[in-house]
Amino acid sequence: MTRHLRVIEAGPAVTLQDLGRSGYIAQGLTRGGAMDRRALYEGAALLGQRVSAAIEMIGYGGAFEFSQATRIALTGAPMQVSLDGATLSWNASHAVPAGATLALGGVRAGAVGYLHIGGGFDVPTLMGSVSAHLAAGLGTILTPGTTLPLGCDTDDKSGLLLPQHARFAGGSIRIVRSHQTHVFGESTLARFLNTTFTRDARANRQGIRMTPDGDGFAAEGGLSVVSEIIAPGDIQITGDGAPYVLMCESQTTGGYPRLATVIPSDLPKVAQAPLGAQIRFELLDMDAAVDIEQRANAQLQALPAACQPLVRNPLQMQDLLGYTLISGVVDAHANPFERGPS
Repeated sequence: MTRHLRVIEAGPAVTLQDLGRSGYIAQGLTRGGAMDRRALYEGAALLGQRVSAAIEMIGYGGAFEFSQATRIALTGAPMQVSLDGATLSWNASHAVPAGATLALGGVRAGAVGYLHIGGGFDVPTLMGSVSAHLAAGLGTILTPGTTLPLGCDTDDKSGLLLPQHARFAGGSIRIVRSHQTHVFGESTLARFLNTTFTRDARANRQGIRMTPDGDGFAAEGGLSVVSEIIAPGDIQITGDGAPYVLMCESQTTGGYPRLATVIPSDLPKVAQAPLGAQIRFELLDMDAAVDIEQRANAQLQALPAACQPLVRNPLQMQDLLGYTLISGVVDAHANPFERGPS
């Protein structure tokens, strides 16, 4: 019998996402793929397999039933989660028995959660990817009743945990100059860097609006630019002066001037900023940005080595004596058989 996952319930923005489609910008198609690419690498590390597609859930998950025993991993924004009523740990891998139902509720921090499957999903690729790219009409939102066939899982290891990576509360986002930073002037750029922004409700896989705590921004003289190539991470300043950080399903060309560009390793932090989160932008020179990206890529490759047992073996705990192993002992010199004052 083919292994499969059945969608019993689904939130409004549940899709299948992998690393997306590279090399099609000239044909008018941006990469797409997961909003939080780091989460895909975390899921692969927890399951001991190559990076593959996962179910992306924005804001709210759903309920999923498994036809046969399998392994899962949960990464990205922590969500309310239970397996047949039993609570599961987040950023961890788990064994799931046949017929079990996994329930994923709302996010507890961040914005986007991911469900990974041991062996991945056995679904057809289109242009080298299984990702739903809704802005381009590729793929679809997952709805109740959808059945997804699962790939062959050649491993049985589960019960692993990864330390939570801090990217779910907004904060400082690192940027570099874009091709059009100069049209805003240095004083406008300085004000932009000294402004606190709020992650707006106007957000999707195409872009996220950042509301400034003061006046908006504009190019000097109200300059407009010829529509030209843009990419995820670019910060466009729209007509009302508010910046939009373009995300994985952004358009490939645009005429709004771009004040700066978010470095790739900080885009997951933008994607995971919850509604109302405070955002500040930090300008880097290109050499510093390249160094950060190289170190971030090395960290992704090192994730498998960072996995820890979800339940630790006491025989392998070098810090075992640092734990209170017997409760109720308050004095090492007292006679435990003498009754104290009542």
